[in-house]
Amino acid sequence: MNDDLLQIEKLNVEYITDDAIVYALNDFSLNVKRGEKIGLVGETGAGKTTLALSILRLLPKKIGKITSGSIIYEGDELLDKPESYMLGLRGRKISMIFQDPMTSLNPVKSVGDQVLEVLNLHFPNLSKDEKNQKVDEIFRLVGIPAERKIEYPHQFSGGMKQRIVIAMALISEPELLLADEPTTALDVTIQAQILELMKELKEKFNSAVILITHDLGVVAEFCDAVAVVYGGRVVEIGKVEDIFGEGNNHPYTKGLINCIPDLTSTATRLSPIAGRMGDPRIKVQGCCFAERCPHASEKCKTTPPPMVYENDHGILCHLFSKEGI
Repeated sequence: MNDDLLQIEKLNVEYITDDAIVYALNDFSLNVKRGEKIGLVGETGAGKTTLALSILRLLPKKIGKITSGSIIYEGDELLDKPESYMLGLRGRKISMIFQDPMTSLNPVKSVGDQVLEVLNLHFPNLSKDEKNQKVDEIFRLVGIPAERKIEYPHQFSGGMKQRIVIAMALISEPELLLADEPTTALDVTIQAQILELMKELKEKFNSAVILITHDLGVVAEFCDAVAVVYGGRVVEIGKVEDIFGEGNNHPYTKGLINCIPDLTSTATRLSPIAGRMGDPRIKVQGCCFAERCPHASEKCKTTPPPMVYENDHGILCHLFSKEGI
């Protein structure tokens, strides 16, 4: 049996606006194995959320467009499937925890009815009692008393709303969970609780997880593997120990790690990455990080770098290629 659950190959996504074309994803490639927890890290605008929406084919209509590439889920090419197929897939086999629970929940429907809606859509053959029993069970699993299912979103705190959104995503026991910054708006105590909850539920359902986050500490704690994303590309990928260990790293990854406060350091300031992310309306000919990279040469600005692998650890950089820079 093939361990690959999701295979994304050279995916290109554009946003077509009145002013210009925004190149959101550029030859983006990623493999996710069954039961694997992989973190996507990078600055705002790198293309992380666009990837998740592309997998579910939920890009904004008439604006977002997949121009080329492949998204294969369990051997099926999703880009060739009709919308009716995707309706059966979304929420059943692939679920998503959206970034903001405040806007993910309907304010005029009870939270129990919103979770129940998933079962009504994907499990119509279950009896009413069976559905209510499953709703009660998932509420208990995420740490919310089942009797509170009759209440409305405004009656819950931010952390509780996030638990309800997680309940909606997991009630169908999906094979793949897309978690888009599920802890960003929470304080550190609630953040730790949500991550522990996701770990427990992941073990219970054996779902693969793509965790989108800015927080490298969360990735180091939760994930098995990491994909570092910059300018719509994966610039480094590997196991957690490859990324955070003592070996080689992409210059961008090094910059991100250097931005993490070190309690043992006597430095008075952090070391930010110089410059700012490039304009996504301009298609880059060479390395997407060249304008900010301290090692960049003329070759980096004109020639696309290769993905250089050492075992399962890949770095998209001329610096580590045989030809060098």
